[in-house]
Amino acid sequence: MPRIRTVLLAAGALVLTRGALRRRVRRSPLWPLPALENPVSGQAQDHGHGSTRGLRVTVTERTSPASGVVQLRLGGTDLPPWQPGAHLDLVLPSGLVRQFSLCGDPAEPDSYTIATRLIEDGRGGSREVHEQLHEGSEVEIRGPRNRFALVDAPAYVFVAGGIGITPVLPMLRAAEAAGADWRLLYCGRTRASMPFLDEVEKLAGPERITVAPEDEAGLPDLTSALAAIPADAAVYCCGPEGLMEAAARELPTGRTLHLERFAPRALTDGSGEFELELHRTGRTLTVPADSTVLAAVRKELPNTPYSCEQGFCGTCRQRVLEGEIDHRDELLTDGERDDSMLICVSRARGGRLVLDL
Repeated sequence: MPRIRTVLLAAGALVLTRGALRRRVRRSPLWPLPALENPVSGQAQDHGHGSTRGLRVTVTERTSPASGVVQLRLGGTDLPPWQPGAHLDLVLPSGLVRQFSLCGDPAEPDSYTIATRLIEDGRGGSREVHEQLHEGSEVEIRGPRNRFALVDAPAYVFVAGGIGITPVLPMLRAAEAAGADWRLLYCGRTRASMPFLDEVEKLAGPERITVAPEDEAGLPDLTSALAAIPADAAVYCCGPEGLMEAAARELPTGRTLHLERFAPRALTDGSGEFELELHRTGRTLTVPADSTVLAAVRKELPNTPYSCEQGFCGTCRQRVLEGEIDHRDELLTDGERDDSMLICVSRARGGRLVLDL
């Protein structure tokens, strides 16, 4: 990102540690690159919140691009256009709302394509997709939204882990079609678990693409992979939290990093309990370190609206009258963050917040 923000999808199970980062993958380096022929242009214009109206679509095709992964083609009419990096809100039959990156072709006006890996110990969204959505199923979608847009840059480096390839895939197609200078490091546990691997490898040869299955060569050496990239290259990363943290840590100073994560930061990440005052109702609550503002508020005001519980949709946005906010969402603009927060994920940076509730 110009600033590190974004989010997103159940992104596989690859975990990196500081020690493991030092294990070397003896493959073709990401750099040096041939001279840039043409940057990708016109890809970074959709930074807004996207469409919030619900649309009904039908699952027209269901396939499995890798072990444990389901791909759905969603057909409909009057579908809003999208650009690489965009994601959808999918309203599941149970009412759960989950976010999925669009991995199809933006030129197809009557369909969207998404993919998700089954997360056995997840919160139920991926399991519902795998078990309940089949050809002919009708679902509601909202969006698309784009917080991971492909910016104009002289060169690109993409790092994807597992299902994190989904937002990156349309970017690769766009970069290749434009004759842009790009490289990809694609990580996963095994080749069989890495979705769209065949398509990725058809885009370019090993001089541009490094495939790093953990069972073949261990964990990737991001230090070496990122050390020599040009200062003006845009770096995009999506995958497990460990991979993204490692990319942020190992990227040389001054480089621009864009991250896509579809899960909020851990509740206990640098924040203990704090006091929460509901100004209009005159009530003062305690928000525990292992809970959310939303959960505390709904105990007093059960009709408080919410939806995704992950900081993506904006349904739970509330005005803040006093206190310093620890913003953990991926939706609000800098201006909106001055006096509002998404109470499903964001917290107090100090010991007290006052909400206009």
